[in-house]
Amino acid sequence: MEDERLNILAVDTSGPVAGCAVMRDGLIAYTAALRVGLTHSQTILPAVDAALRATGLRCEDMDVFAAVTGPGSFTGVRIGVCMVKGFAHAVNRPCCAVNALEALAMNAVGFAGLVCPILDARRGQVYCAAFDTSSGRPVRMLEDAALPLEAFLQTLPPDARLAFVGDGVPVHGAAIRSAMGERATILPPNLSDLRADAACVLAAERREDWIEPARLEPRYLRAPQAERERAARLKKEAGA
Repeated sequence: MEDERLNILAVDTSGPVAGCAVMRDGLIAYTAALRVGLTHSQTILPAVDAALRATGLRCEDMDVFAAVTGPGSFTGVRIGVCMVKGFAHAVNRPCCAVNALEALAMNAVGFAGLVCPILDARRGQVYCAAFDTSSGRPVRMLEDAALPLEAFLQTLPPDARLAFVGDGVPVHGAAIRSAMGERATILPPNLSDLRADAACVLAAERREDWIEPARLEPRYLRAPQAERERAARLKKEAGA
């Protein structure tokens, strides 16, 4: 059951923007998004410290710690997950894993069509999913996948209006417009990045998903690049 007086600290380091947010007594009290050319390991801890100072809260005051667990950058996701696990373990509080694509879909709540978050997965692929947000919250319509953009677009209903959001949009926006025409809405820059306060809201509404810190893990849709390259090398050597 949703508690209107929850205190939650949420951290997101899954993409190019590092973010943190604080829910205090059930309301969003602080949110920050940082795209400043520094690594997340340099920016996120000072950002969390600033959030706690601004809201007058301590880690001990939190009911749960939320982490965006992916999909996204392999290294980035690990930074946020490890930080949140450490905070929660230190003060004996639970964690909540928040899906990056679902949190992104919150940027287009109320859209009359399908919201299609896409994250740049490199190598011509996107991490993607689709949600119906007309009810005020994301309802999943397509499961998370790592696909070439064209393959993802082919999975979408042929007549639906579509809203695209995420760091994959600047990379693939022209191709989306060419393929989908007027059916495609590209969200503006102020709504293009994942907001950590969305992670607070989702965590607050899903107490059944709160877990012990040791169980919090990154969500990857494919193996890290180093593992893929190693597998390819071993396969090539085996065939030699």
